[in-house]
Amino acid sequence: MKNRVNPELLGGLELYNDFLIRPEFLQALREGAEQTIVPVTVDEDLSLVDDYIAGPDGNQLRLRIYRPTSSNETLPVLLWIHGGGYILGTVDGDDQLCLDFVKAANCVVVSVDYRLAPEHPYPAPIEDCYAALKWIADNAEHLNIDPNRIGVAGASAGGGLTAALTLLARDRQYPSLCFQMPLYPMIDDRNNTPSANEVKEGYVWNQQANDVGWKLYLGELHGTDQIPAYAAPARAEDYRNLPYTYTCVGQLDPFRDETLTYVAKLAQAGVDVEFHLYPGAYHGFEGINPDAKISQQALHEYIQAVKNGFERVKVESNV
Repeated sequence: MKNRVNPELLGGLELYNDFLIRPEFLQALREGAEQTIVPVTVDEDLSLVDDYIAGPDGNQLRLRIYRPTSSNETLPVLLWIHGGGYILGTVDGDDQLCLDFVKAANCVVVSVDYRLAPEHPYPAPIEDCYAALKWIADNAEHLNIDPNRIGVAGASAGGGLTAALTLLARDRQYPSLCFQMPLYPMIDDRNNTPSANEVKEGYVWNQQANDVGWKLYLGELHGTDQIPAYAAPARAEDYRNLPYTYTCVGQLDPFRDETLTYVAKLAQAGVDVEFHLYPGAYHGFEGINPDAKISQQALHEYIQAVKNGFERVKVESNV
């Protein structure tokens, strides 16, 4: 399959030759990932601050808030949910992307440092994300954000939590979301699609890694027929009344087919959805090879999707 990879993305694969997910490797993987995070330079017209709120189980939940410093207008807000297979990752890894959203879309971004499995399996991560979303809506006036322009976005497991969170917010009837952006989302615990079977090993994230992630996230639920849609959104039976959606996936990503199915079901349910399939691209390609032309295209489309998500609300309110 390597001859199908976009040539600009081949270099990034070398960094993951020995990348293997096993429960006993988790702590080392987490520590290693933290050491690779490059601190960002925050422009003087932007701010980046951490805040702590009460989590759903009495835990302290860290939020990282990015916003323009010079704007006094009421701004839209994006809740960002980091990836990592439900078992890895922190808010620290996405600072640059979140700052880019703030600058390009003139919005506030709140990134949530949700608890990770296996220490905190489902439903802890999704409930942490909902707590962050509810806090944003409850504090709209204090935060000077527009409660009618709240979006949710994330990549990989963060995309899965994004898709789950929109279902949860819809069913709890609060808050109202104007758009969602689940990027190459991890949404199907069954892990048996053609693309999952095609990418069994290597390529950053694969069927083997996916199996470990789902087992640790679902815990005792794994392998049963009792998997809620809020855990694995591919299992949802009703996608109606969800917000405008932008999503994408690489053609060589194990999540390709579950994303394609998700897009089709959204469209069939009457949800406005925009989708991009990137040929020659594997999982997380744009973060691993940020200077590649196809990565720049993808990152531009993410930012444009956020802008469009907020602009749609302004246009509709003026009709």
